[in-house]
Amino acid sequence: MGETGGMGETGAIDKTGAMELPGYVHLYSGKVRDLYAPLTAAGRPDPELLLLVASDRISAYDHILATPIPDKGRVLTQLSLWWFEQLADLVPNHIVSTDVPTAVAGRAVLVRRLEMLPVECVARAYLTGGGLGEYAATGAVSGIALPPGLVDGSRLPEPIFTPSSKAPAGQHDEPITFTDVVDLVGAERAAAARDLTVAILKRGDEIAAERGILLADTKVEFGVGADGSLVLADEVLTPDSSRFWPADLWEPGHPQPSFDKQYVRDWLTTESGWAKQSGDPPPPLPESVVAATRARYVEAYERLTGTTL
Repeated sequence: MGETGGMGETGAIDKTGAMELPGYVHLYSGKVRDLYAPLTAAGRPDPELLLLVASDRISAYDHILATPIPDKGRVLTQLSLWWFEQLADLVPNHIVSTDVPTAVAGRAVLVRRLEMLPVECVARAYLTGGGLGEYAATGAVSGIALPPGLVDGSRLPEPIFTPSSKAPAGQHDEPITFTDVVDLVGAERAAAARDLTVAILKRGDEIAAERGILLADTKVEFGVGADGSLVLADEVLTPDSSRFWPADLWEPGHPQPSFDKQYVRDWLTTESGWAKQSGDPPPPLPESVVAATRARYVEAYERLTGTTL
């Protein structure tokens, strides 16, 4: 999986706030990841490759928080690499190499450029979060009718595909139906995305269950390969893209303890004094919340992979 030394965000920072990496040009920074292109011998951005760097930034409620979580970028990158191996027989992925600049070693990968599907592909095995709110209002999630009487944390009869739109930065992704996905990408590609998303959730749930963890839901992203088939991209089955719950503490009827950033969301909405509707940025995280959040990310990585970060 490559070296994990040299983890600090060392190196010069350009006017966009991104690191300056010799031999690479900064293209874009999202909530958590920074994208760079390798420079060719002619000094131009490589048209085939991208450097995907996971930062220690953490986002909640469509805000990038002012306080980073140490080692978060390493966890997201190394856990994704581990999962890509576990899923290799289900779907190809975009990884080309983990030979990356020392300044970002362990938290960056060189990947193929892909045309990305304009859909957030989500699958759920349990009802919680935004799906719970949608169910409470309509009895369905993404147009899929569910049995009556489900509560927060209920296991669904079968995993379901509950896609959402890809909203511009700073805006909310909105739930959409499978029919909407067909309209966006065509029937064949929509079916492939649905089936692969559910298959990834099921495989992840099987593996996590052996380690005492429930995989409640997950979000994946697909690009289109040169032959037109779908390629798994970005991250996969990480605490940022999935809800992981300790199996021994699962108790439907209320929010579950988790190994993801739900801890940060809960602190923001219950203890910080910040109101989501205020329009103000969230406050900095106290050291105790940073330490507890880091511990959850690291525990998820170590329990799932069986190795020390």
